[in-house]
Amino acid sequence: MSSIETKLKKLSHGMQKEVEDFIDFLLAKKNKKSSKTLKLNWAGGLKEYKDKFSSLELQKKVMEWWG
Repeated sequence: MSSIETKLKKLSHGMQKEVEDFIDFLLAKKNKKSSKTLKLNWAGGLKEYKDKFSSLELQKKVMEWWG
């Protein structure tokens, strides 16, 4: 951390403010990602293919479809 502090002290006040804003952005981004809940609205979406493909084949097909 002392390396970051040393570099920060070498920047102008305006640039230090930019660094602070960027840190705030990264923290908000981190908190936003961790607060998302998993939605399972896709569950059963491939049931029409269950007799045509194994689960592994379905996984591969999904990856193809997603591109």
